[in-house]
Amino acid sequence: MINVALIGNPNTGKTTLFNNLTHSNEHIGNWHGVTVEEKAKVYKYNEKEIKLVDLPGLYSLSPMSYEEEVSLNYLLQKDVDVVVNICDASNLRRNLYLTLSLMELGKPIILVINQIDKRPIFKIDTAKLEKMLGVKVVKIVAKKKADMAMLNDAILNYKSKDYILPYVKTLPLEKAIPYAKDKPLFYKIKLLEDDETVKKILGANATFGLVEQVASARYNYIEQIGNACFGKNLKVYGKSKLDSIFLNRFLAIPIFLCVLALIFYLTFFSVGAYLSDGLNFLLTKFVANPLLGVTAKAFGEASWVYSLAEVAIVGGVGSVLSFLPQVALLLLFLSLMEESGYLSRVAFISEDILGKVGLSGKSVYTLLMGFGCSTSAILTARNMDDKNSKIKTALLTPYMSCSAKFPVYAVLGGAFFGAKNIFVIIGLYLLGVVIAVIMSYIFEKTILKSKEQSFILEFPEYRMMDIKRTLKVLGGNIKDFVFRVGSLILAMNVVVWLLSNFTITFAYTGVNGGVSILETVGKIISPIFIPLGFKSWGISSALLAGIVAKEVIVSSIALLNGVDKASFEAIGQSTKCSSSAVYFASGSSVASFLVFCLLYFPCISSISILGKEVGKKWLAIGALIEFLIAYFLAFMVYHISLAVECFGVLPVILFCGVLTMIALSSVVIYKKFVGKKGCPFGNNCNKDCKRK
Repeated sequence: MINVALIGNPNTGKTTLFNNLTHSNEHIGNWHGVTVEEKAKVYKYNEKEIKLVDLPGLYSLSPMSYEEEVSLNYLLQKDVDVVVNICDASNLRRNLYLTLSLMELGKPIILVINQIDKRPIFKIDTAKLEKMLGVKVVKIVAKKKADMAMLNDAILNYKSKDYILPYVKTLPLEKAIPYAKDKPLFYKIKLLEDDETVKKILGANATFGLVEQVASARYNYIEQIGNACFGKNLKVYGKSKLDSIFLNRFLAIPIFLCVLALIFYLTFFSVGAYLSDGLNFLLTKFVANPLLGVTAKAFGEASWVYSLAEVAIVGGVGSVLSFLPQVALLLLFLSLMEESGYLSRVAFISEDILGKVGLSGKSVYTLLMGFGCSTSAILTARNMDDKNSKIKTALLTPYMSCSAKFPVYAVLGGAFFGAKNIFVIIGLYLLGVVIAVIMSYIFEKTILKSKEQSFILEFPEYRMMDIKRTLKVLGGNIKDFVFRVGSLILAMNVVVWLLSNFTITFAYTGVNGGVSILETVGKIISPIFIPLGFKSWGISSALLAGIVAKEVIVSSIALLNGVDKASFEAIGQSTKCSSSAVYFASGSSVASFLVFCLLYFPCISSISILGKEVGKKWLAIGALIEFLIAYFLAFMVYHISLAVECFGVLPVILFCGVLTMIALSSVVIYKKFVGKKGCPFGNNCNKDCKRK
C-alpha cells in the first residue's frame, strides 16, 4: 500500500481533489476549520492500493492553530511515501512558501498545480519549475477524471530525488548544529526561526532571532521561480468588483441580513412550503394509508399495535419527515454561500464586531454552521488559536437555531400566528445571534478572557455553483436526515408512545384506562414551567423528549395529542384544544415556548460532542447558563405578551420605557453621588481606596 498525504493551503481545492480521487463526499469550504482532523480513505488504481490522507489546510509548518498542528504532527510522526502538495494556479507565488517548507522537511513531494478558474491567468513552464524545485510537477483541474488518472500515474511511478534548495546554503545552519546535530534540515531551520514546537521537541532554550532572514530567503527564491517559470502575476487574487458592494462599510451588514431573510423566506414560506405539502401528500397516499390498512387487517383498529402504527409512526415520524424539503433547502443555501465565496466575506465584515466581544472571524464559520447542525458546527471550533475562544465558540454554538428546531417554529407558530410567523421565525434566529454575542461579551469580561488571535483570511473568487457537487451534497444531507428520522426519532417515538400508553403497572391505558407513566412524570415537573405559561403536563414531557433531538418535540406533540395524520397543520391545531395533553391557552404561551425551545439544552449528540471538546466542567456550566437564560427570556416574553394582549402595545412600550429610565437614572445617581463622593467605610476609609 502506498501512503499518500494530501496537503496545501486552505482554498486550493484540496478536499475537492480528495473527494474525486477517493469517490468521497467530504465537506468543502473556503476557510480554516473545514477539515479539522486528518481524513483517510483507501482506494485502488491499476490494482495498487493507495491510502490517501486529507490533512487540514495550513500556510506554513509553523503551526498557529489546532488544524495546523494536526497536519504538522502527522508529517513528523507518520510514515509517508509521497506528499501531494496542491497549489492554486492563480495564487502560486504564495502557495509555494509551503512547498519550500515541505521540501525542507525532506519528504518526497509531488507538486500539483490546480486550475480552479476556467480561464488560466498565466502559462506555467512546468519543465523549468521541476528543475528549479527538484520535484515532479503535475497540472490538473481537480474536477476532471482524466487529470485524476494522470495524478495517480505520477503517484505510482514516483522516484525520489536528492536535491538541496539553493537558498538553504545561504542560511547560518551551523548555529543550530549544537542543538540538532543529527537532525534533518527541517529542525535546524526551524530552530533559526525560533519555532516553539521544534524547540520543545529538541529541548533547546536558545534564541536565534533569524525568522525574517529565513523567510526572506524563501521569498527571494520564490520570486526567482516566478520570474523564470510563469512571469509576473498581475491579477490580485480574490479581488472582485462585487466586493465594492458586499464589503461596503455601510451596505455589508444590511445585505447579509437581506440574504438571510431571503433564504428563510424561500425555505420556510414559499418553495420549501410547497415542497413540504407535496411530500406530505405523497407520504399520506403511498405510505401512511397502505401501512395503516395492513395493520388494521392484521391486528384490528382497537389493538395497541394499530395505535402504535397510527400515532407513533404515521403521526409522529411522518410529521417530521414532511419537513425534509425545507431542511434540505436550508442546508443547500448555506452550502451555496460557502461555495460562492460569499461566506469568507461575511467572516471579514464580522471580524471587527466579534473582536469586541472576544471572538475572531473564525467563529463566524462555526456559528453560521450552527444554523445547519450544532453537532458538526461545534467540531469546527477546534480551529480557534486560543483555548478560551475555542470554549466560548463551542458553548455559544447551541444558541444558533439549528435546522432541527424549525419544525417546532413552523407547527406552533403557523397555528397561532399565521402569515406573521415569518417575522416570528426571523426574530427567533436573530435572538439566538444576539444572545450569543451578549454571552460572549460577558464571558470575555469575566471567566473566559481571550488572548489576541491570528486571523489569516483569503478571499476566494466568486464562483458559480457546481451542480454535480451541489446535488451530491444535497443527497448526503437528505440521506442523513432520513436516517436520523428512521432511526433515532422513530426509536424515541416508540419510547414516548409506550410511556404515554402504559401505566406504572404496565397496564395499557387504551383498554384499562389510568394515568400513564409519562403523564405522571410530566405532572411532577410541570409546576416548574407554569410561570412561563406552560400549564399542561404534555408540554413538559415534549421538552424532555426534545433533549434527545429537537425534531422529537413535534412528533411528541403529535403522539401525545393523538394526531394520526402526518400534517403539521393538524398537529398545530391540536394544541389549541383544551382537552389535549399539549395545550397552549394563547399566543403568549406559544411565543414563550418557542423562545425556550430556541435557548434551552441542545440535543444529546451536541451535548456529547461539547463534553469531548470543552470538558465536563464547561459542559455543566454551559448547560446551566442555557437553562437559566431560556427560562428568564421565556418568562419575560410570556408576561410582556400577556400585558400586550390585555393593555395594548403602546401602554406596554411606555411602561417599559419608564422602567428603563428609572434604571438608567439610578445608575447615573449612584455613579455621581455614591461611586465618586461617597465611601461605604466613611471617615475610616483607607487612603488606598480606589473610590478616591
